[in-house]
Amino acid sequence: MAEEGTERRRDALTSAVALLRGRRFVVLTGAGCSTDSGIPDYRGPTGSLRRRTPIQHQDYLRSAETRQRYWARSTLGWPQVGMAQPNAVHHALTALEQAGLVTGIITQNVDGLHGRAGSQRVVELHGSLHAVLCLQCGQRSPRDLLQAELLAANPSYAEHAAAAAPDGDAEFEPGAGRASFVVPACSLCGGMLKPDVVFFGGNVARPVVESAWQLFDNASALLVLGTSLAVFSGFRFARGAAERGLPIVVINQGPTRADELAALCVDEPLSPSLSTLCRALLGAT
Repeated sequence: MAEEGTERRRDALTSAVALLRGRRFVVLTGAGCSTDSGIPDYRGPTGSLRRRTPIQHQDYLRSAETRQRYWARSTLGWPQVGMAQPNAVHHALTALEQAGLVTGIITQNVDGLHGRAGSQRVVELHGSLHAVLCLQCGQRSPRDLLQAELLAANPSYAEHAAAAAPDGDAEFEPGAGRASFVVPACSLCGGMLKPDVVFFGGNVARPVVESAWQLFDNASALLVLGTSLAVFSGFRFARGAAERGLPIVVINQGPTRADELAALCVDEPLSPSLSTLCRALLGAT
């Protein structure tokens, strides 16, 4: 059985190489790309959506309690995201871009790991946890600075044990110390602070979407990695690629929303699959 699985994986990847060889392609990535960096995914084998409902955009804006909940949990979850390092998937994509095969990366992730690995053309569809935005004056500041303020205002909070979530949130004992948690305001105007990300139910800014579409101008294929594409903000690019007649290759553990649009679906672990794909394509250039 193990030999059959290995042969099936080899055949699928050989087909992927044949489909992508001689093409430049856009890469669309999701949380599965970062699991080997210690950041759990949403819906895969370690997915957090099975355990809790993530913060909703409108709830965050109208509810002080929701904001308190978010920052309380984020105070515990941020260190794991902030200190995460790129893994083999991120480095493989950087190598493919440097070889001129990847026209750019559209990522649904908010961890900044593609850029940290050295990829140059990265559109962060849902923003970045590494920045904090004031919704009143527009000041954008580093998340690390706010982390220091959060810990200073809540000195005993770091004692709570927690498990990180993919959006910088964290899982820990419900209500543990949260009622007294102090949420800092903007240091310039006293306005409401928000991580510079698109929460569930929020909208991706038009300039960001336009930047993502521009990556297709010189591409003749789409490679989808580590995402079920359950959220429309990412799925639209798979649908758009199909409408343009571009072949789509999907590498993801489990079904995706783009499976019926894809020329090829590889249901295998991402890191070894992409490493194999990368070596084959770079050897062919």
